[in-house]
Amino acid sequence: MARGETIAGLDIGTTKTCAVIAASGVDGLEILGIGEAPSTGMRKGVVTDLEETVRAIEAATERAERMAGVHVSHVYVGVTGEHMQSTNNRGVVAVTGEDREVIAPDVKRVVDASKIINLAADRQIIHALPRHYTIDGQDGVTDPVGMSGGRLEVDTHIVTGGASFIANVLKCVHRAGLETAGIVFEPLASSAATLLPEEKHVGVVLLDVGGGTTDIAVFVGGGVVHSATIPVGGNILTNDIALGLKTTFAEAENVKRIYGSGLLRADEEDQSFAVKTLDGRSTRDVTSSQLRAIVVPRVLEIFRLAKANIVDRIPRDQVLGEVVITGGGAHLRGIETAAADVFGLPVRIGVPSTIAGLTDAVRQPEYATAVGLVLFGPRGEQMPHLNGHGSGSFGKLWTWFTSIWN
Repeated sequence: MARGETIAGLDIGTTKTCAVIAASGVDGLEILGIGEAPSTGMRKGVVTDLEETVRAIEAATERAERMAGVHVSHVYVGVTGEHMQSTNNRGVVAVTGEDREVIAPDVKRVVDASKIINLAADRQIIHALPRHYTIDGQDGVTDPVGMSGGRLEVDTHIVTGGASFIANVLKCVHRAGLETAGIVFEPLASSAATLLPEEKHVGVVLLDVGGGTTDIAVFVGGGVVHSATIPVGGNILTNDIALGLKTTFAEAENVKRIYGSGLLRADEEDQSFAVKTLDGRSTRDVTSSQLRAIVVPRVLEIFRLAKANIVDRIPRDQVLGEVVITGGGAHLRGIETAAADVFGLPVRIGVPSTIAGLTDAVRQPEYATAVGLVLFGPRGEQMPHLNGHGSGSFGKLWTWFTSIWN
């Protein structure tokens, strides 16, 4: 990326749509502008109302452009949902360079070889992320170019998505007057903004608790070994509170933000607070212990579902050192304690911290995905670029998608 060139990310969530604009400088990327708008046309990563989603994208992008003082035409788009799946695969090729020296085309060929997997007709490969390379049996190689050997292997983490679900998201972006520079599975974007290289090497679980979904990414040895989405998030807590306290969803959200707690055992004295009734004409008193009895079981359920998803797909001898929680759900008081109780690991809250230009308002867990999109999006071979309509399976999806308007 040339110095001064801008890059934009678009996080279309269940509760909010967020746009981030950054520019490259002397010390790397710097945030120029950020804008957000309420989302009412998305549910658990899937478009449910095309026009509402378009309006949210337009509003968020306009606010980010106004703050940044620039206009953007291309964005990296975050995608999530139950339709996203991942697997690990290995590719093997013979080295073709002179004197058996690995060259860049060899690396591309071996990554392409790792993409040969059984794939349903309605699915597309979104990412093929190299974890490490092996040359003539020597594993753990991070950059094989220039090394000597006859046999090059790569272990990759492959992320796939439902073609129709992704096409609907891209259609909304297009109707909002933007072009898609690339798409990114959201927990990978969040990890780029919140995780340190040391954490990824030792072993870390990232949980991005959004409104409709909880995204999972597990890193070991510096690379991602598992990623997934489970269809539960902060909104299910709000719904439980609304039902349990016989109040509106808006009032339940307010109660959750102010009084909600994921603490299994509360040391503080039980307090009472007023909650509006369904008709909004009166209030009733509720205690913090009553609220905790509603919230804690659901919080534990979310973490147990996430843990079960990970345990089913990670080798039992795999050592993990930490859990990092990000997303809007990370604001729930005591959520680290609940996660530590389920996972049996140290837990911290992840906020965007690996990019310049962040104000205190942006250095919040709910902006991790949007900020991460501008960091993860432009990463060369590890990302599906769409310049010149792209290449490979995602390029074919884009070619088909753009033909709708051509």
